[in-house]
Amino acid sequence: MGARPHAGRPDEHPDEQPDDADALFALEDIDTGQERHRPADAGPLFRDSPAARRLLSVRAVHAEPAAAASPRGRQILARFPDAEVVPVASHWGIPELHGNAGNVDRWVRIKSETLVLGEKKTLTTRPNGRSADWIAPGPANGCAMACAYCYVPRRKGYANPITVFTNIERIIAHLSRHMARLGPKTEANQCDPTAWVYDIGENSDCSVDALISDNVADLIRAFARRPSAKASFATKFVNPDLLLLDPRGRTRVRFSVMPQQDSTLLDIRTSPVRDRIAAAGDFLEAGYQVHFNLSPVVLRPDWERDWSLLLRHMDDVLPRAVKEQAAAEVIMLTHNKDLHDLNLGWHPRAEEALWRPDLQQPKRSQNGSLNVRYRGGVKAEAVETMRTLVAAHAPWLRIRYAF
Repeated sequence: MGARPHAGRPDEHPDEQPDDADALFALEDIDTGQERHRPADAGPLFRDSPAARRLLSVRAVHAEPAAAASPRGRQILARFPDAEVVPVASHWGIPELHGNAGNVDRWVRIKSETLVLGEKKTLTTRPNGRSADWIAPGPANGCAMACAYCYVPRRKGYANPITVFTNIERIIAHLSRHMARLGPKTEANQCDPTAWVYDIGENSDCSVDALISDNVADLIRAFARRPSAKASFATKFVNPDLLLLDPRGRTRVRFSVMPQQDSTLLDIRTSPVRDRIAAAGDFLEAGYQVHFNLSPVVLRPDWERDWSLLLRHMDDVLPRAVKEQAAAEVIMLTHNKDLHDLNLGWHPRAEEALWRPDLQQPKRSQNGSLNVRYRGGVKAEAVETMRTLVAAHAPWLRIRYAF
């Protein structure tokens, strides 16, 4: 049996050590700006482009005072000099954002025009065993994109713009101590044969987060120094600024893909699927490991045909070097009753594909939310169909897990 993370180890207790205790990452991993790491001929950063500004046209920054006053907070505020700064006691409780049902009419606008700055108070690293060995404390939560099936908005009352955690140095110090306690990975498992894999983007999209601050760049540089560990994050956005970093094979980018017909309906404000696939070669050449998420798989008429076409396209255009190291996760759609009701207020067409009582059954989540997923037999048949399609059209694509 492959190595598995042990629950309760090494984060049984809250951090009691100073932030720099047992630090394995050098101080230069924490940067005050990306400029000094750019090649002289790199040209303007994408995050300063009109396209990036359209995705994030920030007009209001809700900020905890300590977060706004921190070096990272000041860096972020300088990026949006015209934004109104609204002091808040906690990033978790902002009445005009969280739990405000009237926000449904401004669902996408809030994601574009609002930013939150906070400090991550509780630092824990949880065992996973699917995408990664461990779920790390992320540098942000929320997203500027608006995927209709996303579970992340439920964490803060559904209106969930990006919250950036400005105490990145504490997050990196915490991960440093966690890795020191683990030591080398001695048994291979499906996450990785030799490295402990840490998902750094469970509740956000790191490619978008990198448009706002250097938190993601700091983490990528930190993991580049660790031969026993890898960072990992899934993304639906192509941010070429990440190509300017030097990950040295220690960061795994998982490009999420689905048939473009599904993406057009459900992946609002994301990069086109073909652009995500086309970027794979550039990211591999820049020193990233590149995997794919075939996710979510949405069951609707002709879904098998459209997934076949997508897999054939991947087989046609991906370089051999990408194929030789690629692996994939296959994830069937899970939806949520409250999110379904909210989507009916801003994007009802999406619910025609996502909400299928004829195929789905309820599932109570650990936090008490009522989720729905495809019924056991339906799901098992669809998973097997996906395995068959991959084997037929992209036989080089190893499936790490499917559920």
